[in-house]
Amino acid sequence: MKRFFILTTLLACTLTTFAQAFFGERPKLVVGIVVDQMRWDYLSRYYDRLGTDGYRRLIEQGYSCNNCLINYIPTVTAIGHTSIYTGSTPAFHGICGNNFMIDGRKTYCTQDDSVQTVGSDLPRGKESPRNLLASTIGDQLRLHTDFRSKVIGVSYKDRAAILPAGRSANAAYWIDTKHSCFITSTWYMEELPQWVKDFNARMVKNKEVQKVGDQIGYYPICGTVTTDMAIAVLQNERLGLGTETDMLCISYSQTDVIGHKWGTRGEHTDEAYLTLDRDLARLFRALDEQVGQGNYLLFLTADHGGAHNWRFMQEHSLNGGPWQSEETLQGAEAYVAQHLGNSKPVIARNLDCRYFLDRQGIKEQGLDYQRVKDLIIEYLRQVPNAAFVVDYERAATQSLPPIIRERALMGYNYRRSGDILYIPEPGYYEYGTWSSPVGTTHGEWNPYDAHIPLLFYGWKVGHGATSREVHITDIAPTICQLLHIQQPNACVGEPITEITK
Repeated sequence: MKRFFILTTLLACTLTTFAQAFFGERPKLVVGIVVDQMRWDYLSRYYDRLGTDGYRRLIEQGYSCNNCLINYIPTVTAIGHTSIYTGSTPAFHGICGNNFMIDGRKTYCTQDDSVQTVGSDLPRGKESPRNLLASTIGDQLRLHTDFRSKVIGVSYKDRAAILPAGRSANAAYWIDTKHSCFITSTWYMEELPQWVKDFNARMVKNKEVQKVGDQIGYYPICGTVTTDMAIAVLQNERLGLGTETDMLCISYSQTDVIGHKWGTRGEHTDEAYLTLDRDLARLFRALDEQVGQGNYLLFLTADHGGAHNWRFMQEHSLNGGPWQSEETLQGAEAYVAQHLGNSKPVIARNLDCRYFLDRQGIKEQGLDYQRVKDLIIEYLRQVPNAAFVVDYERAATQSLPPIIRERALMGYNYRRSGDILYIPEPGYYEYGTWSSPVGTTHGEWNPYDAHIPLLFYGWKVGHGATSREVHITDIAPTICQLLHIQQPNACVGEPITEITK
């Protein structure tokens, strides 16, 4: 009996210790890295030219999900960053593009006229996460720790700093290109910390920064400065040194700006990724020194990929070409007027291959909304190189391939996403808005836009790889599972069990 009691006691203690270890242990710091417009195949394209301490450190010591796909349309920056950190899609988190419509008004994703710029006199600093409807990893972490955890976002782009960090973040910093400094808004604070002011003073004196001026996004030094700021945040905010887990959200935007300008091939793009590899190595060394290797959990991914330049494709007898969006819109307007006799436009906006109809204007002209929409769809289906046209409100019952239907619906928020989605054939993209003659853009369902890298590294992450299909929305629940905190409140993804086992 005595032996039984001892064995029972030992078993109970062992189970208690196991439970404490399982639920009580967390990394000191979570680091999320997003490389804007990074295609998955860049990992292999540049592999032999990479150093051993940047990307290859993550590949060779971490875990790679080689078949991570974006499961919504359109694939653009603001949506991608938001979906990574919320585990959700525009249907739920409400960030439906870099620009979209709210109550009939074109709205920039982080636009907030109720706040003020902090750190400069530019109105562009009037930004916040107010339009974000869902919580992020950082929000859940702060909730779980009664807001003792610190969560901070850093990027060249305002949206890439603000949306990942979430609504309850301690801070988000982005670059004011006119004054060559990092700024924020009164959503977070009334005045920049002294260490940020000191950092900005050094940045203003940096001859390389001043040489490129307000065009900094077109140069690899943009990533170098972003890394410098991320390390400054790490050190001055003492992230990972407190009693609770902190989070640092970093986004590198120069890769996107350079891709739009010069495309997926060439010396500019090569320089951007090879310089970033060295910057990542510096960041990892700083993390090792302050937090300790194995004490932080890190992931690296992309918000979207990018198409090869259509001229490059045609030169090699491959499918591709420009989608003339303005001409197509004018043709749709003329087609409706030909059938209904209206004298005023019926389309308010064309954003990311989506038509936002002017419902009030249609009503005032005495036109039937559905009839107008049907005519536009009828016209678009006759346009060369149009693959699919989706009536958002009827998408669930339209004759569409399941992958198109699902991704269209996951990207559709009926208050913010417009009325009609058109999808060009593979290799075709809207030309002239976000791409130069030799550059590229993104936004479609195709693998070149929707297949992104996903690497995990550090705390409790073993070495390995999988080709199992996972999604951009699976990142947040995976991190939350490892932290033993609740998933973001609109999360639709699932934990990647190869990481969380």
